Amino acid sequence: MAKGSQTPIVTKKHLARVERERRQNRIIVIVAIVVGVAVFSLWFFPWINLTFIQPRQPVAKVGEEAVTTHQFQAYARYLRFQLIQQYNQYQSFAQMFGTSDEETQQYLTQYWSQINYQLEPTTLGQSVLDQVINFSLVKQYADENDIVISEEELDLAVEEFFGYTPAGTPTTAPTREIFPTSTLSSFQQTLVPPTATITSTPTEVITETVEITPTATLVPTATFTPTATQAPTATPSEAVPTRTPLPTATEYTLDAYQENYKNYISYLKGEVGISAADLRWIIEMRLYQDKVYEIITADVAESQDQVWARHIVVADEETAQTVLTRLNNGEDFTTLANELSMDTTTNTTGGDLGWFGQGVKDQLFEAVAFTLEIGGVSEPVQTTAGWEIIQVLGHEIRQLTDAELEQAKGTVFQTWLDEQRILRDVQVFDIWSERVPLVPTMPPFGG
Repeated sequence: MAKGSQTPIVTKKHLARVERERRQNRIIVIVAIVVGVAVFSLWFFPWINLTFIQPRQPVAKVGEEAVTTHQFQAYARYLRFQLIQQYNQYQSFAQMFGTSDEETQQYLTQYWSQINYQLEPTTLGQSVLDQVINFSLVKQYADENDIVISEEELDLAVEEFFGYTPAGTPTTAPTREIFPTSTLSSFQQTLVPPTATITSTPTEVITETVEITPTATLVPTATFTPTATQAPTATPSEAVPTRTPLPTATEYTLDAYQENYKNYISYLKGEVGISAADLRWIIEMRLYQDKVYEIITADVAESQDQVWARHIVVADEETAQTVLTRLNNGEDFTTLANELSMDTTTNTTGGDLGWFGQGVKDQLFEAVAFTLEIGGVSEPVQTTAGWEIIQVLGHEIRQLTDAELEQAKGTVFQTWLDEQRILRDVQVFDIWSERVPLVPTMPPFGG
């Protein structure tokens, strides 16, 4: 062994010190990691929560399937976008035609208030929640019954959404054959004046949240056909001027469609907060709903047992008995309705309610009206409107109008949805009310 080279003596004390230093270093490293994670969490957890955790949390469950916060918020943002587009369209009309007259200004103010009400977080959120739950109900039914929207169908629907139809304009449904309505019998002519209107009951206008229809008016940067300039008409005393060729419509090419699609998706992502995948999901769900709707409503009859009736509505039974006595003494029903009826929508037309089917009026009212003979006058009937005297002017099987048929189908479909909610044990979680998006925002009125 070389001189001066000595093997260090490792004592127990030395080993203990080395082990102690290692433990200290490990503790320092662990503490540093914990501190780093804590700092990272403080800074980045809100972003992680909003980006990755919250979107996956359910706002409702349909059976075993979750309706996620992401689906709820994507649909809510798009609905806000549609409502604001409608508002902007009316603003454009106002700027184009002016709002100097008081009536127009009042209408626009009311419309602005209506849109603002629909944009209220609770109103918008509840509507969206109902619709995304309905989508889930429809999709589960479709999956169970082998109803499929193919990628080709979805692609075509997206193209049609942008007005791009390379295969030609989609074929419209055949027009229903409308049969002539019956004429008044000689007996009915004695009950009503010749000018009586024999129509269906006017549909009550109910303002409700707009339902998203992806094929609606949301085609960005659409190419419009130029308005043709009418060439001057020649007169016998002058030469026929040379006809100037009219401009032809710009062809909507694949390149134009793709550019529109790109710009629109970019706008949705930047200003609305939804992606191309979200838009495709919305369109796909609408396609599924259309298919299931057709199946569920396929057996809705196009004709219906209906009555044509008129009524007089008063506040109490005593007054109703007085009205009945006057009718029995030969006084005219129309005159008494004009004089006494509290129903301001019909008293100026003699109490005429038009034709209606079952399930439209008050249950007690219908129970009486559908059992009366033509020309028969009821005893006083207490309904939600008050005390009523009813006279039936007609009773027959009548073909539904297009609007009535769609209303009947809508009622059947909504009943089916309500039944599915119970069958599939729909659960709603209160967190939805805290997650209603507030973007995009509404522009100031008159701006």
